[in-house]
Amino acid sequence: MSEYGTGCCRKAVLINVENWYLYTVAPPAEYKRRIVDSRLRDLFSELPALMVTGPRATGKTTTAERLARAVVHLDRPAEAVAFEADPDAALAASEEPVLLDEWQEVPGVLGAVKRAVDRDARSGRFLLTGSVRADLESMTWPGTGRIVRVPMYGLTIGELEGRPTAGHFIDRFAAGEAPPLPQQRPDLPGYIELALLGGFPEPAIRLTAQARMAWLDSYVDQVVTRDAPAIGAVRDPALLRRYFETYALNTAGIVADSTIFEAAGINRRTADSYERLLTNMFLIEAVPSWTTNRLQRLSSRPKRYLIDAALATSLIRVDRTAVLRNGDLMGRILDTFVSSQLRPEIAVATTRPRIYHLREEHGRHEIDLMAELGGGTVLAFEIKASSAPRAHDARHLVWLRDRLGERFTRGAVLHTGTRIYELGERILALPICALWG
Repeated sequence: MSEYGTGCCRKAVLINVENWYLYTVAPPAEYKRRIVDSRLRDLFSELPALMVTGPRATGKTTTAERLARAVVHLDRPAEAVAFEADPDAALAASEEPVLLDEWQEVPGVLGAVKRAVDRDARSGRFLLTGSVRADLESMTWPGTGRIVRVPMYGLTIGELEGRPTAGHFIDRFAAGEAPPLPQQRPDLPGYIELALLGGFPEPAIRLTAQARMAWLDSYVDQVVTRDAPAIGAVRDPALLRRYFETYALNTAGIVADSTIFEAAGINRRTADSYERLLTNMFLIEAVPSWTTNRLQRLSSRPKRYLIDAALATSLIRVDRTAVLRNGDLMGRILDTFVSSQLRPEIAVATTRPRIYHLREEHGRHEIDLMAELGGGTVLAFEIKASSAPRAHDARHLVWLRDRLGERFTRGAVLHTGTRIYELGERILALPICALWG
């Protein structure tokens, strides 16, 4: 197994030092369980082939290895040569369940998996992991109907603390349960510290702040100078870097496309291709605007996020002190951090939520994040740096509740304080740490 793929060899311990909540490296520990583990296990017991997707270096291989008897690392020439020469024969000779790691290095392996599944659709046969979606280069993807994608994202705080089962906040909140709170409840500087840990296992668990930033800088270099050019999508890495930095500056923002590409100094066509590329590399996400015929004059612009708050601070070259001194930046980083805690559980929540934001034209009313559940009901969240939000901070949630009626299940103002209390009918003030309580 990869030593730091999911922090399997080290454990992070949350401690309070003069009201600052920091992670320190503890002695080696066993595999750090992930929110997605149970879903992978359940699906693999019924389906023949799964592809674990997500950003590079988030622990996909280490997690998938736990379900495999054999592992083929296709980024190693000695192991890839047989699959390049005859993928069908090499696959047939592999012990099952087999994990095909970095499958994009030998894209022909997808066709071999398809043919093997067509011949024998027994459950639990093939796992695939990789970082760059080579199927972007093809007009058709042979995995349709045969290979089921399972998204996996960065570590959440619940996973870092060894409690991946905490990742069911949305289901519990939708059911009307009172979310439990952890014993350690950060203050505002503590939340920024947690946000700057990021969700990449190796730097979050093992490295100091200085080394972590160097790791993240190197990660960005890898993306813009190697990963993106490797699939023929980028001619000028410097332009991609500038676009990526501009996107980071606008994380958790609702801005026009022109704001991004003009600030990056590129044209719309180039910006569109870069956005598709970084989205398909699972590094950025455009959360769509929610629409309904009950509300008029809603903005259709998406809300743009980097998938990791620490990656955003690396791109724009700021540290904890700089974030705490800039109210706008602090709000963006806090919002990006909250979204990174919710994103991994979207794929496993039984309520089958889809995430949106809502903004009325001219910004009169705005909801930071909304979860539309399978039955069409919604949960709504506002994210505040305040430690003691008041009724005024919930005014947009009240507005939405009054217009949606019973479709509005519950709302919450997620804040940096330590208490849960009511702000109105079906609206709570919740500490952000309730997401992993």
